[in-house]
Amino acid sequence: MKMTFRWYGKDDPVTLEKIRQIPGMKGIVSAIYYIPVGEVWSYERIMELKAEVEAAGLELSVIESVPVHEDIKTGDGDRDRYIENYCTTLRNLAKAGIDCVCYNFMPVFDWTRSDLAYELKDGSNALIYNEETVLDMNPLTGDLSLPGWDASYTKDGMKALLEKYQSITEEDLWNNLKYFLDRVIKVAEEVKIKMAIHPDDPPWSIFGLPRIITNKKNIERFLKLYDSKYNGLTLCSGSLGVSPDNDIVDMIYSFPDRIHFAHVRNVKITGGKCFEESAHKSEYGSLDIVKIMKAYHDTGFTGYLRPDHGRMIWGETGRPGYGLYDRALGAVYINGIWETLEKTK
Repeated sequence: MKMTFRWYGKDDPVTLEKIRQIPGMKGIVSAIYYIPVGEVWSYERIMELKAEVEAAGLELSVIESVPVHEDIKTGDGDRDRYIENYCTTLRNLAKAGIDCVCYNFMPVFDWTRSDLAYELKDGSNALIYNEETVLDMNPLTGDLSLPGWDASYTKDGMKALLEKYQSITEEDLWNNLKYFLDRVIKVAEEVKIKMAIHPDDPPWSIFGLPRIITNKKNIERFLKLYDSKYNGLTLCSGSLGVSPDNDIVDMIYSFPDRIHFAHVRNVKITGGKCFEESAHKSEYGSLDIVKIMKAYHDTGFTGYLRPDHGRMIWGETGRPGYGLYDRALGAVYINGIWETLEKTK
């Protein structure tokens, strides 16, 4: 297991120097955020990012993410050009020594929450999802914005894109994903980059849009679309774990050779399609983090792992879900479990 930490670049208030001080922290998970979605990442720009990370005494371990353009997801427009650009980016990343890329296939919106700073009983702030609130949200008002979303769309552009998705079914999305994989995984095999799809967050439809990477059955279908070790998973316990029907431990045992990147965090299910993001420790959420880590240990996991979203604690402010303190506590907690498993095996 290789412990890593998400870093959002020069504008991230959580600096590389601070991340390096977390015990057991070795790697950085990052991306080039200023390049428009669908355009090629040049080798030179990738190396600039890598050099900055290495100068701080860390390694650039995983790219999260190389975004997939909406034309690829909808299966029209310039999808072939964007897929070719994606393949060129993978070749440049491999040339720079990157061997794992996280991405997702969520239409229009990335992770979605109803509140970014909900106050928990202990006084900390956390991301939460309340289905009733989300149902009242309107992505066309222009007032809806979350950190994981592509903010480049105009109001008219968003309206046109959402209208386009009205005619796209889940089966259409599966077909468009296969079209993408058939071309991209061949390149991934060629350059030895492990592609790791991130599950939908939350794992159900929002705003009437189809979502397909949502449960074990669908993950099995995904892995069969292109049967290669380079077509793998980012197994996010928090994303999948908000559905009580998803057994994270079972998934780890079921797909040991295809999990290339692990996001480990806890969530507390508070109702039907309602949850809050909690401290990592098992007792604070609905997931048993010890059992999750034991499953990774039992299956010989040697991939990358990072503590995922954290609360804002001790008065910290910054990017919602991505403060320093609670994620650092999560990393130390996970490392402590791992060390115990290693020494008692």
